[in-house]
Parts: sequence; C-alpha cells; structure tokens
Amino acid sequence: MKIVLTGGGGQLAAAFQQETFPTVEWILLDRQALDVTDEGAVQNCLRTYRPDVVIHCAAYTRVEQAESDAHQAYSINGLGAYYVAKACQEVQAQFIYISTDYVFDGQKRTPYETSDRVRPLNVYGMSKWLGEELALAACARAKVVRTSWLYGHGKANFVNTMRASAIREEEVAVICEQWGSPTYAPDLVHAVMALIPCESGVYHFSNEGMCSWYDFAREIYRLSGAHSHLVQPKKMANYHSEAQRPSYSVLAKTKFQATTGCEPRGWQEALQAFFKKERHTDD
Repeated sequence: MKIVLTGGGGQLAAAFQQETFPTVEWILLDRQALDVTDEGAVQNCLRTYRPDVVIHCAAYTRVEQAESDAHQAYSINGLGAYYVAKACQEVQAQFIYISTDYVFDGQKRTPYETSDRVRPLNVYGMSKWLGEELALAACARAKVVRTSWLYGHGKANFVNTMRASAIREEEVAVICEQWGSPTYAPDLVHAVMALIPCESGVYHFSNEGMCSWYDFAREIYRLSGAHSHLVQPKKMANYHSEAQRPSYSVLAKTKFQATTGCEPRGWQEALQAFFKKERHTDD
C-alpha cells in the first residue's frame, strides 16, 4: 500500500514513519516538496505518485497567530485540504484529514460525539471545520479524524515544553479551567491506520479519560522526577489570549471503537509510554 503523508515536517508525519507497517510504502512530502495551497502542484503530485491513501497532516496550527493571519489559516486548512481531497478523487485515492477538537464550542459537559453540532470559537477551529466540509464534499472516500491535545517525540509540544521546565525545576502556572483528552501521536497513528479499511465519514480519536492542562502538567512533572507542587493553577481570567478556546473538548470515541474494535488506552498510560521511550532514546 502506497501512502502519501502531507505535512512531512510535522510531529504526526514523523510519528507515522517511526511506527512499523511492513506493507506500507511511505511518501513523505514536506512544505518544500508540496505546497498544498497550489492546486496545480497538488494535482501533478498525486498524478505522479498515484497513492492508495493520502493522510493529510499539513496544517496551520498556530492558534493565536491565526486570529491576525486568517487568510493563511483558511488557505492552508481549508483550501489546501480541498485541493488535496479533489486530487484524491481524481486518482481514486482515499483521503484522511486530521482535524481538531477546536471545532466545538465547549458548552457540553459530556464527551462530544461525531454527530454533535460544530461551532468553532476561533479562526483556527473555523478553518479546520472548513477543511472538513470541503474535503468530504470533494472526495467520496474522504475521512475526517478529529483529535485533541496531540504530543509526540522530537517536536515542540506541551509535553516536551513541560518536561524541559521540570528538568530545570522551574515553577510554572498552567490553565486549570480547560478540560480535554491528551493524544499520544503513535496511538493516533495506529488509530488512523485501523480506519483505512473502514467507511468514509467523521471519526474521533484521543487517549481515554480527561484532565485539565494543569492536571496534565502535574503528571508530566511527576514522571520527570520533579515536584508536582512546582505546577501552579492559573485561571483563564489571568491569561491573555487572542483566540478563545473551548473550556471542555473531550471527544467521544464511540464510533471509532464500534467501527474498528480498538480500545484507546488511558492518557496516563500513554504518557508513561512516552516517557519510557524518551528514556530509552536518551540512553
């Protein structure tokens, strides 16, 4: 099976390559190899490679900056997804769009199902929702996989930032009023691969359970060998942000579990696996 990964320079594309799938031929395309906002380049690329599947990891993910750079966010997350999905339709490839929990407004207090109403609060979330809609309309074999609080190895993310602070025994203040589910990138990789033979549509995947960013940071400090009391709770009223974020964005994996038969592991167990691999790499 030939799989194209867009956004080849990002942490998720790297995670796909780090996992072992003997029957897969990976084609990794970073920003220099493929500008997803260039429709002609996208068409030529997929006509050349003729992949079985395209996993669309390319994204504009700077949530704060998107508020003042909306054109770029919509171009990459919206039009870019459309161009790639449209080209997939032409070459009869499956298209998988990685999306976000930020398409929801956070008003619920029970996990969001795939059927729940979408209402983004910020430009980033709106641009990803646009990408979802355009992709599903452009490609009959399109899937949307929404995830949340993604982290992996070797790239800038919340876990690596907190781990570095913990190693330096720094005191940090972390938001305690936003609730969600962390997602370990290798687990998302296996979830996406499990969905390849499944029906088109929208799916949710994250690790199981929920926590606040504050809880998450305390667990990172603990696993780093630092005192968790160095992590202080911070209220949203004391946090300046250009982009509004959902206060609750836990994703229900009901459809994913029913379709694949796979059970996501808990976020604490996944975080322990992250640290175990980091220690092995350090050694």
